[in-house]
Formats: sequence, C-alpha cells, structure tokens
Amino acid sequence: MARLRGSRHLRTTALAVTAGGSLIAGLLVSGGTSQAATQGPCDIYTAGGTPCVAAHSTTRALYGSYAGSLYQVKRASDSTTRDIGPLTAGGVANAAAQDSFCAGTTCLITIVYDQSGRNNRLTQAPPGGFSGPAAGGYDNLANATAAPITVGGHKAYGIYVAPGTGYRNNNTNGVATGDQPEGMYAIFDGTHFNGGCCFDYGNAERNSRDNGNGTMEAIYFGNSKSWGYGAGNGPWIMADLENGLFSGVNTRYNANDPSIGHRFLTAVLKGEPNHWSIRGGNAQSGGLSTFYNGVRPNASGYNPMKKEGAIILGIGGDNSVSARGTFYEGVMTSGYPSDATENAVQANIAAAGYSTDSGSGGNGLTPGSTVSLRATTPGYTDRYVHHTGATVDTGVVTSGSSSTDKGNASWTVRAGLANSSCVSFESRNTAGQYLRHRNYQLYLNANDGGSTFTQDATFCPEPGRNGQGTSLRASNYSDRFVRHYDNLGYIANTSGANTFDSPNTYNDDVSWLVSAPWAA
Repeated sequence: MARLRGSRHLRTTALAVTAGGSLIAGLLVSGGTSQAATQGPCDIYTAGGTPCVAAHSTTRALYGSYAGSLYQVKRASDSTTRDIGPLTAGGVANAAAQDSFCAGTTCLITIVYDQSGRNNRLTQAPPGGFSGPAAGGYDNLANATAAPITVGGHKAYGIYVAPGTGYRNNNTNGVATGDQPEGMYAIFDGTHFNGGCCFDYGNAERNSRDNGNGTMEAIYFGNSKSWGYGAGNGPWIMADLENGLFSGVNTRYNANDPSIGHRFLTAVLKGEPNHWSIRGGNAQSGGLSTFYNGVRPNASGYNPMKKEGAIILGIGGDNSVSARGTFYEGVMTSGYPSDATENAVQANIAAAGYSTDSGSGGNGLTPGSTVSLRATTPGYTDRYVHHTGATVDTGVVTSGSSSTDKGNASWTVRAGLANSSCVSFESRNTAGQYLRHRNYQLYLNANDGGSTFTQDATFCPEPGRNGQGTSLRASNYSDRFVRHYDNLGYIANTSGANTFDSPNTYNDDVSWLVSAPWAA
C-alpha cells in the first residue's frame, strides 16, 4: 500500500469518533455543538487504509488541510496563466480570482492539479489512436467558465467537456497497474451526457492507444449502448475496461444497473483481482447504492486485469473524443476501498453543498421569468433579440411597435435544456419554440427533444464582454457567443473564419442587457 507524501496529509480525522462524539458528513458533533472538521474525501480514504494517489477538482480542496493550487487557467488576450486555489485551506475554489483574471476575455483550463502530493496532474491530452481537433492532434481544453455552480454557497466552476475536449497524464506515480486493487469516484453533471465514446475518468493506457482487453479501468457516464448498457434509456454509470463498457458481469445488458441522472451525480468504481463494483448516488443528499458487486466480466481478457496506470478525463483510453459531460471532482486510490469508507466519502460530498447557479450574475435570467435582450453596441441600442418566423434577428422595438413584434422580442427563460446550470429561451409568442443555433446562425425551432437540439438551444450566461449586461456562450461551442451582425443572430468568435466572426466591435455585439419584457 502506498504512503502519502507531504506533511500536510499527516493530520487526518478518524472515521469513527467515540468518547462522546461522532463524525457525520464532515462535522464533529459533541455535547450538542458542532464544529467544522478538518477533513476531506481523501482524509477519509486515508483513514480507511486506501489513500488517494490522485485527487482532482476545480471546485474544492479534497483534503482538509490542502491550500495549494486546484487548477490553472490561461487567458486568450495575452496567453498568461494563473493558478486558482481554495478560498481557505480545505475550502471551496476562489472563483472570484478566476473571474477577475479572465474579465473581458476567454480563459481555458490548462492544468488540473493533483492534491495527493504525487504530481498526477491532468493536462491537455495528446493524440493517440484518435487525434483531437487542436493543433498537433491534441484535444481541446475546456472553457473555464462553462460550468458555473455553487459549493457551500460559494461560486465555483466545473470542467465542461464538449466533444473534442480531453485531459490526460501518461506518466503517473502510484496509480494501480496490472491486477492491483484500486478505487475511484467522480462527481458529474448527470444531465450532461451523450452516447459518444467515451466520457471517462480513471485508469487508462500509457501510450494513448487501445492495448487490448483489460488495459484500462475507468468510470464511464453516458447513454452509449454500443458495448454494454443497463435498465431504461440511460444514462448509466459503467466501467470502461477497454474494448467494452460494462454494466455488470454480462458483456451487454445488465438489468441491475439503472438509468441515473441526478443533477450532481456521485459515480463510484473499484476493482481488485476477479472482483469489482459499481456504485452511485445523488451528490446532494442521501447515500450510495450498489449496482454491481461481483466477479470480472464473463469475457476473455478481463481476468486478470492488465491496467497500465495512466489517468484520463473526458476521453477514452485510445483518445476517443466524441463524448460530452461535466466533471467537478474525483479521486483514485491505492487499494480497494470498503463500502463503509465510500459511504463516509458520500456523506462528506453531500455536506459540501453542491448546487446549481444560473451564471446570470444577478442580471435577471431566472428560469420562469420573461425578458427581452437589448443590444449594447453603440448606435444599435434600440434593437432587441427578435424572431421573424424562424429567423432570429435584431429588431427595433418601441412602445409603438405592434403586439406581434413586442411578443417576438420577448423570451421566457427556461433552465438549460442540455445543462441546467445554463439557460434556454422559449418564444413568448410561440410556445414550444426555442432560440437555437444551426450552422452558427440563430433560428427559432420547435424542441424535438433530441440531443442535438437541446445542446444547440442551451446558452451559458457570463458577464458581458464589454462590461455591460450578459454574454451568452453556446453550450456546445465554448468559444462562441450569441452575436448580432448585420441585424441577424449568430454564435460567433473572433477568428474571422466567417464574416460574422469579425473581431470588430465583437465585445459590444455579444453583450446584452437583460430588460423587462416587451410582452408580459
């Protein structure tokens, strides 16, 4: 069993407290009073005899005494970087430091630091069996503001993985190899997924290629049915063991693995010689359920396992890059954790206080409200996001405008169809019709319930790029914001790839004032 390095990990809180107290969900309760316990998930794993060998989070410290960097961001305006740490030792990430550093520009998450002391940090994934869309075949990096939430009442950001995004470390220290025992958990957005391969977190090949059955052991989350699946229509927590997603002992269907879609989802996987388990639960409350606990799959190549010890996030072991999902925190352990240890970790997670945040910054984008969105570009401030039939444009609307035009410039805010941390806009005049993009242009279309539509109709609010109002980032194109150009609506960046991607007046054109609706 590996030992943790670094003196900050020597002080831990026991799982069980006798002599008049008990440890419940990270609070030490004694004599009718309570005080914060200096404990995080990795302290609990250490006390259980299965210490963390990797601990990744952009939202909070995972050790009670950890005060180092959680992640690094790089801003587009000058390519400088900044490390983001917790507000206090053991606390929530300092999102205000990121917001200040990234104000008026786009930031990407470049490093997710390892809090275990083993330097198993995650960085931009290199090409492997598949190439990513970035330069040199590397995968994309995540937009740093794409997944706003709150933890314990404090703003924080997760890692929003759009297809093509991925992180990896092929040169790790202390991660299980061969048939060695290990455990892992991750907190995901249970509403953000697809059937692409493969939204994973965990143990993978060291050369970014498919090295055969049993060469990886990672948590998978999504609704792919290409290899294995569970009950219902998904999504499911499954194990990616290479050349197979497994929901239990069978190579395809296993009825005991349920569809599970909590907004904040705890997903647990652990394995040891000829034995493994899938567990899961609601990261906001309650305990863990066991969906599978038994022998390795009844297919050749998985007993014994041949794990290689790299770490991946958001991709498959061979760098398959077609999946989507959102990651908040996760760890990997040395040794096979007990259910009791994992149950205590789940209690700590629930006590952390994960919650959604619309990201609207107080600008009035509250689901259920009706708003109008006014342009801030000088000379165009009498124009509003408006639709004429299916075409979305910017229309001049005044008190003398027709009731039809007033209604066509009014939008009912809905929780994001593809990501409830973001928002969608339903036409006030045409129920069931939503603002969405297609081929980068904005349209008004009926919600068909499909994955493509829900992604295209979801926008994540951020502070206005010109210092006014709100900018609306496309949830599935993290570098593109809702823009007006020649009085039509687009999702645009500053690349110049299309006429509407011109950098001229870009910050003004993508900033909108959330106003009282023209039609109530």
